[in-house]
Amino acid sequence: MAGTTRRRGIIAEINVTPLVDIMLVLLIIFMLTANLIVRQVIEVELPQGSKSTTMKATPLAITLQRDGAIFLNDKPTTPEALRAAITAAVAADSKTQVVIAGDKAVAYGRVAWVLDLVQSLKVTSFAIQIDPASVVPPP
Repeated sequence: MAGTTRRRGIIAEINVTPLVDIMLVLLIIFMLTANLIVRQVIEVELPQGSKSTTMKATPLAITLQRDGAIFLNDKPTTPEALRAAITAAVAADSKTQVVIAGDKAVAYGRVAWVLDLVQSLKVTSFAIQIDPASVVPPP
């Protein structure tokens, strides 16, 4: 009978398997929700380029969609309202920066019009946003 009695004491080991399972489930949930949050921005297919630089946060971001819609800081706008907003921004800060993001299906004339508008309103610091992921030479 001496061999069948067992001492019961404090369990000093921690089973980490349930903890790892919960952490993996949370990781999957965060990855899926982050993907959904990112997709709520304006969909624009940017042209690609080999050289790109990052800019500081900009007060004016102009987006041109392929259907002709114009957005200023992620809000739909008209050409007249765009002109007024740029004029007000330059009046408030002469070093206003503008980033122009045009879908690659947008006509070149539309992007040129925005560039001309920005330059004519005395914006000295502006850039065209591109996708630096890969460079595809023209056919």
